[in-house]
Amino acid sequence: MRTIRNRVIVIVGLALLSGWLLLPKDVTQRVRDVATGRMKDTTVRRVPINLGLDLQGGIHLALEVDQSKGPVPDCADAIQRAERVVRSRIDEFGTTEPVVQIQGRCRLIVELAGEKDPARAKSVIQRTAFLEFRITDMNNLFRDALPEIDRALHEAGVQVAGQATGANVAQLFGADTSKGKKGKPAKGKAAKDTTELNAPGALSSLLFQGSLPGEYLVPEEQVPAAESLLARPEVQRLIPRGINLKWGTEVASRGARAYRALYAVEDRPIITGEELEKATARRDPVTNQSVVDFVLSRSGGRKFERETGRHVGHYMAIILDDRVQGQPPVIKSQIGQRGIIELGSKPLQEAQDLALVLRAGALPAPLAIVEERTIGPSLGQDSIKDGIRAGIVGVVLVVLIMVIYYRLSGVLAVAALGLYVLFTLAWLAGFGFTLTLPGLAGLVLSVGIAVDANVLIFERIREELQHGKLVRTAVDEGFKHAMSAIIDSNVSTALTAFILYLVGTGPVQGFAITLIIGIAASMVTAIFVVRTSYMIWLQRRPDMATLSV
Repeated sequence: MRTIRNRVIVIVGLALLSGWLLLPKDVTQRVRDVATGRMKDTTVRRVPINLGLDLQGGIHLALEVDQSKGPVPDCADAIQRAERVVRSRIDEFGTTEPVVQIQGRCRLIVELAGEKDPARAKSVIQRTAFLEFRITDMNNLFRDALPEIDRALHEAGVQVAGQATGANVAQLFGADTSKGKKGKPAKGKAAKDTTELNAPGALSSLLFQGSLPGEYLVPEEQVPAAESLLARPEVQRLIPRGINLKWGTEVASRGARAYRALYAVEDRPIITGEELEKATARRDPVTNQSVVDFVLSRSGGRKFERETGRHVGHYMAIILDDRVQGQPPVIKSQIGQRGIIELGSKPLQEAQDLALVLRAGALPAPLAIVEERTIGPSLGQDSIKDGIRAGIVGVVLVVLIMVIYYRLSGVLAVAALGLYVLFTLAWLAGFGFTLTLPGLAGLVLSVGIAVDANVLIFERIREELQHGKLVRTAVDEGFKHAMSAIIDSNVSTALTAFILYLVGTGPVQGFAITLIIGIAASMVTAIFVVRTSYMIWLQRRPDMATLSV
């Protein structure tokens, strides 16, 4: 009697624990406020079972190292480091239960269930986010090299692509461009008349001197031609030592024409984003511009303060992913640990995404999307309906067969099936596993496995009864002799599912996890719960001469 009571306590305790795990709970998740564009925490009440990509919709991305932007000797190492960076970004992105995992050696899988803005998600994931601060070409070394570059292009047979037409720089921009923003004469030969830049040379004809040293403006329609010339080996050879050329991100309109900025900057950054510790986005209340406030590490702050102190009065280009952000500001005084990146008229959401990727760090190498799938939520709802319908049909057939063939013993097995489903769903929720469409298939399959153990036990009990044994003895012998077959079949199935989980990805893993949990639950219900039911039945009817099995 005491044994029966302890068994009932264990079963009731497991049922109550499972019910508690499946109770709807308040979950805090980050969502974007439509009015302000800011991320905010909101509380929703939901059942704690995570639905996979195929059940609630979202995007699936497969990414590899982009070798077209430079060879990467060890793609496996690059992907491992990229996985950590992408995971950090996604965790702050606000997606519930994202999947970020490495497939094979050199492929990264990202699944964002429920994500409704695939373009923004891809932008956040793929952005390299390498931040640098560089001083512009204050001595106009690139400008002085232009005549020699034009001669080299002429000797190579390159013709003038098209004379840049329009007024000179002073007319275009309404300022004397031979001076810096503070009214000081520019260093070197910057005091020359800016129309010299528009001499009939292959490269010079495309450039207008900008409003600060090291800045050149190219008509937007001539940007491809300028890029082609700058990529030529004779031009690369003549670019002054210690100078790099970087394009700006913004297009400025002057009159009826649009111009893109090209900046000559020092090749040595005064500091990089590796020293960055914190980045937050906000809207400047005075200028109404989107800005990103950043904080450097202590060592980075000391270095930044020292370098900016040496360059007071110079212009500092803020370079992100090889592009100059906005117009380089002038360094008015030493800058310590804190600084600001101004994004001008760009929306606040873009500033927030920039702050997010800066906080997570730069990718070790550019990533290219090699596979992309977008699944709508309606398809997921259809999958859930079809899965539930198939599950109901399968369970009903199992119930009918068990009750018709094994009579009252079949009823005990069916009652145990209810606890089996409860245990399986509770363990899925408790361990935080994600339920996918193949997982639903695994759940239905494990229902059959759950009653398979009962079939072995019932058939063994029948054999013992046919040999003339008492009901109590037949039940004991039935459970005892069927145990080896039950353990063998379930362990072999669990090992197969475990191997599928190790080598598979996504849907295959979802199927394997559900199947493993289902096998464990079926062992508990088929052996422990059904045996306890028999013990209670025999306790109440000790003189029973036959058994309904």
